[in-house]
Amino acid sequence: MEIKGLDYNTQREPLLLPEYGREIQKMVDHAVTLPTREERLRCAKTIVRLMETKIPHIRDNADYKQALWDHLYLMSHKQLDIDWPFDISNADVINAKPKPMAIPQEHAHLRHYGHLVEELFEKLKTMEPGEKRDELTRLTAYQMKRDLALWGRGSMDNEKVADDLARFTDGVIQIDLSNFTFNPVKFNEEPKRNNKRKK
Repeated sequence: MEIKGLDYNTQREPLLLPEYGREIQKMVDHAVTLPTREERLRCAKTIVRLMETKIPHIRDNADYKQALWDHLYLMSHKQLDIDWPFDISNADVINAKPKPMAIPQEHAHLRHYGHLVEELFEKLKTMEPGEKRDELTRLTAYQMKRDLALWGRGSMDNEKVADDLARFTDGVIQIDLSNFTFNPVKFNEEPKRNNKRKK
């Protein structure tokens, strides 16, 4: 249904920088049509002051004035012919899309443990015996047990962890289950709630 006289945002031209609102955009469009450079510059300075009030937190940036003039340049569709008080040659960077992130192509051989645990296996193979290796062994075993609980359909017995640890470190790491203590693995613990009612 279309009602005469009503103007909907969906029927208007999309705003390049909607944070400034349509009224500021109209002012910028008007500034472009002014006949002299002096009038256009005076109007542009007024618009920039108004833009600053629309987004007051922009003042937190050291170069916020540069940003405001860059925004004005873009909002004018690069048509505003004035003596720019700032260099606006890099204004297009604002609307530049970031390059797509590269997707890692390597695949984890032990999917239930993942890349990080595989890296820990390789690290443990090359470490000298001592307290540091013992501590890393303990942390690795704990992480393996957690991973098995999450991805191993509940199979997280200590013998499985010890066996995998020895196998994937080529026998370098052998843990004695009679002396080795696993930290308890707990999941989905809800924080304790205070059920006491206020009187």
